[in-house]
Amino acid sequence: MKKLNDLEYLKLNKLQILWYKLQLFICAIPQWFLGLGKKIVNFFKSIGLGVKDEVVDIGTTFTKGNWAVKLSFLIFGFGNIFYGQIARGILFLLFEAVFIYYMAAPTGGLHWLGKANLLQTGKTVGDIQGEMVYNEIYDVDVWTPGDDSVKVLFYALLTILFIVAFVVTWRIQLKQCRINMNITAQGKKVKSGKQDLRSLLDDQFHKTLLALPVAGIMFFTVLPIIFMILIAFTSYDAAHDGYSNLFTWVGLDNFNALLNFKKGGLGLAFGEILSWTLMWAFFATFTNYFLGMFVAIMINKKGIRVKKLWRTILVMTIAVPQFVSLLYVAKLFDSTGIIGKLLLEWNLIPKSMLDAHQYSLWANPTSSKILLIVINIWVGIPYVMLQATGILMNIPQDLYESSRIDGANTFQQYTKITLPYMMFVMGPYLLTSFVNNLNNFNVIYLLTQNNQLLNLDIGMAGGVSVCETDLLITWLYKMTLNSAETKYNLASVVGIVVFLVVAILSLIVYNVMPSTRNEEDYR
Repeated sequence: MKKLNDLEYLKLNKLQILWYKLQLFICAIPQWFLGLGKKIVNFFKSIGLGVKDEVVDIGTTFTKGNWAVKLSFLIFGFGNIFYGQIARGILFLLFEAVFIYYMAAPTGGLHWLGKANLLQTGKTVGDIQGEMVYNEIYDVDVWTPGDDSVKVLFYALLTILFIVAFVVTWRIQLKQCRINMNITAQGKKVKSGKQDLRSLLDDQFHKTLLALPVAGIMFFTVLPIIFMILIAFTSYDAAHDGYSNLFTWVGLDNFNALLNFKKGGLGLAFGEILSWTLMWAFFATFTNYFLGMFVAIMINKKGIRVKKLWRTILVMTIAVPQFVSLLYVAKLFDSTGIIGKLLLEWNLIPKSMLDAHQYSLWANPTSSKILLIVINIWVGIPYVMLQATGILMNIPQDLYESSRIDGANTFQQYTKITLPYMMFVMGPYLLTSFVNNLNNFNVIYLLTQNNQLLNLDIGMAGGVSVCETDLLITWLYKMTLNSAETKYNLASVVGIVVFLVVAILSLIVYNVMPSTRNEEDYR
């Protein structure tokens, strides 16, 4: 497609401009995917080059290093001790001793790795099955515990992370030994223990402060994520709880089950829920954003009296605990609620939307989804209104005055000044709001938790009921805590899908939003 110059572009009318921009967008799609593919290739290429550089550097360190550096390949911290860094060398040596003891202990790392049979399809996680054994003294069968699959998998994962930490520490102490050798060769002194301590409290203080938070993130965030991913490849459910019955590695069976689109499979339910999740997140985000912005503009408009009163009334919805207000509003639209009764008396609910036993808007999939979006607007507008109010007050009034002199009307001022400014400042908020709505458990669950009329027949496979208003996050909850037969393995697969959807959409939106691409425009 030929790209127009500025003069040719100015000759186009509004419809032609719209068509031209649409063509540019369509033509840019292949280029975008091509650029994405190049970035992925370059990413893996950089990883390969990084690994190659590390291997070459390790070989150079061994060949050019002195005997103290070479001995550090086997004895952690020996080079540090040799060059006078006693405290640092002892810490490295102590770490190596602890690692060796843990791995070689009877119930240590090698023990757990052997029992885990990691990712070996058909193998159990653990090798000793608990069973009922007859007790001659009490003349009854007594449970004799065996391995606990959950415990075995957890300790095996910890062992793998410990091994990774061991390799990283080995590489760090080798680098330090080589640096010390080079410093000594130049006739300089290496840092002493006191200087190291002083550095951690001065120029390296950021590392000291971040050490504990990073360790917490690794243990309480990264470790559970990796554990969840491993569970997705097992048969961990109510029948195979890992204690009374060991669960096994099943490969990709759980993913195949989720993508089974045949009748009675989970694939149809998954497709329905995923499409509704994306639709809900889109409408819940942008209705709140634009209506909240509109309310903020109206309240801040010149001539509006008692502005503080209007803001206070709207903020009251934030002050009341959300679960209380949502449960109350759900009852209002029920068959026994005030609004539900009025709608029935006024014949505002079509007959096709009524069920034989439940007379309310919650009995119909379409009306219930519309209600969810409307109620979410009522809950979410105050937050956007408060943020938009602060931003509107900081937009230079000179821009509006200049636009009025040039003949711009109110709508043009909104589209050319207010909206671009708001989108630039609140772009990151829109992204986080969209992600939060993808995982918005409270609104969906509290409003529809007892509604069994919207259950999908296609979602009953495997003993897990699925409601037409469920999001992926509420479906995940039902698989684990609110079903007759818990499906931890399938829940892990759903959790992985949620992560992929959120990560992909977040990366795409983050890279196209003006807040990150044109940071200098509004300075």
